[in-house]
Amino acid sequence: MKLKVLFVIYLSCFALNNVVANQIPVAKKGIIDLRTVSFETKLALNGEWVFYWNQLINPNVKPNNEGIMVDFPKKWNDLSINGKQLPAFGYATYKLTLLLPKSKTAFKIDIPDVYCAYRLYLNGNKVAETGKVGTSAKDFIPHWQYNAFDVPAGTDTAVLILQIANYVHSKGGIKKSLYIGEKTNMEMDRRYAEAIDLVLTGCLFMGGMFFIGLYLLGNKDKAILLFSLYSIVYCYRIIGVDNYILHTLLPNLDWQFTVRIEYISLYLSIGLFGLYTRYLYPLDVNKTIVKLLCFICFLFGLTTLLLPPFYFTQLITPFLFVTIFCICYTLYIYILSYLNKRSGSGYAMLSSFAMMFVFAISLLHYFNIIPQLQALTFCAYVSFFFLQSLILSYRVSYQLKKSREQAEQGLIAKSEFLSTMSHEIRTPLNSVIGMSHLLLKNNPRKDQADQLDIMLFSANNLLAIVNDILDFNKIEAGKIQLDYTEIDVIAIINNIVAGHQNDAVEKGIDLKFTIKDPITSRIQGDPTRMFQVITNLVHNAIKFTNNGCVHLSLSKISETDQDISLKIQVKDTGIGISREKQKIIFDRFTQADSSTSRSFGGTGLGLAISKRILELQNSTLKVVSEEGKGATFYFVQTFKKIAANSMQNELKNVFTKEKEMRLSGFSILLVEDNDLNVMVAQSFLKNWGAEVDVAKDGKQALDMLDINKHQLILMDLHMPVMDGFEASKNIREKGINIPIIALTANNKKDVEEQVKKVGINDIIVKPFLPDELYQKVLSYIN
Repeated sequence: MKLKVLFVIYLSCFALNNVVANQIPVAKKGIIDLRTVSFETKLALNGEWVFYWNQLINPNVKPNNEGIMVDFPKKWNDLSINGKQLPAFGYATYKLTLLLPKSKTAFKIDIPDVYCAYRLYLNGNKVAETGKVGTSAKDFIPHWQYNAFDVPAGTDTAVLILQIANYVHSKGGIKKSLYIGEKTNMEMDRRYAEAIDLVLTGCLFMGGMFFIGLYLLGNKDKAILLFSLYSIVYCYRIIGVDNYILHTLLPNLDWQFTVRIEYISLYLSIGLFGLYTRYLYPLDVNKTIVKLLCFICFLFGLTTLLLPPFYFTQLITPFLFVTIFCICYTLYIYILSYLNKRSGSGYAMLSSFAMMFVFAISLLHYFNIIPQLQALTFCAYVSFFFLQSLILSYRVSYQLKKSREQAEQGLIAKSEFLSTMSHEIRTPLNSVIGMSHLLLKNNPRKDQADQLDIMLFSANNLLAIVNDILDFNKIEAGKIQLDYTEIDVIAIINNIVAGHQNDAVEKGIDLKFTIKDPITSRIQGDPTRMFQVITNLVHNAIKFTNNGCVHLSLSKISETDQDISLKIQVKDTGIGISREKQKIIFDRFTQADSSTSRSFGGTGLGLAISKRILELQNSTLKVVSEEGKGATFYFVQTFKKIAANSMQNELKNVFTKEKEMRLSGFSILLVEDNDLNVMVAQSFLKNWGAEVDVAKDGKQALDMLDINKHQLILMDLHMPVMDGFEASKNIREKGINIPIIALTANNKKDVEEQVKKVGINDIIVKPFLPDELYQKVLSYIN
């Protein structure tokens, strides 16, 4: 409102000045008398100038005719001679005689841009020129640039001869005033104008670059991107138009190029601002109107690129109506969004008033009704872009706040879930694994041994899965470690089917496994992750099936010399999943219906983990289902084939067969404080033929270590008295190079850097499979 009041006051003052305009001297019959004028402000050299059409008057030669009097400034294609309107193309000379006061003060005259080249003489001497004035298009070169020249002190009569030519633009001649004033004041005014344009251009450009960075590093909000592009494009409207600061800085710019950029920047700015408004308040904008506006802007821009300047420069007046419509429609959208209480709409509405103020000043100045009013325009521009920046800042802040709240809620849910899982699953699993090892050592019957093998296989894999669940941040951050080794897919699936057979029998359903294609190739993959994924699918299928069967099938999709693609499918006749619920079942902690958890139990996490694990292996978990008619989950995974004589075959199922004694004659120092862990590790190592010495902490390990006896150290990292890090560091400082393998329950990546610093050679994550322990020990002893 304050800006509007200032604008009204200024117009009132301007009107009052027009009332007393007779006090301001104007040219009459080609002469302007300034001898009694005070030059406190600059004066426009307006009035009647002598005009010579199709003549380039030589200042040192008397013209052939007297010329005619015309109002100055005025485009010559708005003039008529002998009842005939002059064309835009042509050349002419303007002449004015100035009567100046006798003064020791030097004067200065500044010259605006003309259409489209000029040459100016002062008392017979050429003092200014832009482009090249000629009598034909061949001799003519257009150029726009600000110019000024000095009137020497003591000059009492100044004769100006202005030659202008145009063969490219739809307007010819000159429509802006020449100004004269004291040299110091004129130079100060120019610096003032340049400073405002440069500061405003810098602000817009840096603001645009800032918002581009915010878009690239943020949540890719298109409104932010469009506003940044709009700010950068509009920079040219500030520095490359009206005062032509850019042309002063770069005087050799091609006119054909700059005039196109001048027009295209206007059309592009309007189109970008329309799109920006559409993405800023999409619920309030009519998309058809915005698309039409953008199409019009594109059409105008394309015309500017393809057509000669004579044609596209005539489009500026029609486009003013497009601009007016865009500003009015934007104001309407901002008011509507304010009424609908959209975020930042109050700032948007205020910014639209500032833009309307800028446009009103620009429009009135374009038609020479008012001067440029740079100070007010600068304030309005700054207000507009500042308010728009507030909108986007508020928008980003709101999105960040919302994301933070959602993240906090997720962390709370995750923390509660992991706490429950830790207590309810990990504790009984440790007992199951320990008892399984003890039972296997007591020479069970063959059928008992088979059952114990299945139980141990399942328990170890399940414990590995639980470790990932308890550190779910690792899964979200993509830190799951894939351990590729030789796998027997059929054996894994058989173990899974055998492990779930009792569950299926208890529910009275069939659990079947079909191999559709023979798999003869030896392949490489992660057995733990494959077991985890298929177990999740089979478990879910049995859980949600009350009648019928669960059918697990394995088929070959394709095979090359290096790779083989297998399809693993789990099909059930259970409750099924509706089409709309299929979109959310792979989300974390989500089931198809809230009643599902109450009826069937579960956390809703299994499918999410399975999907993520498969994606890490370049596969995708898919579902085909219809509510009430069962569901089919399947994935296609490509495995690398390995040589038939691979060492993996030699080490396969070591933990169940234990027939070889390849560690016989080797001595290992086991540093571990947990009795159960000592019993398990010591049993395996002795069964493989190794001699094992046990230390309960790091200090005891240093005392027991015998470099002439021990070939390997298995070091727990977290122990009382002295931990594994400190013990390993002391060993290396003594110059002992015996291989050290760390035993830890931590995530491998969390301790990797610290382990390397103290000289530990490798890491085994607990709980570990005996096969993994065997391979690590064997590799370092060999």
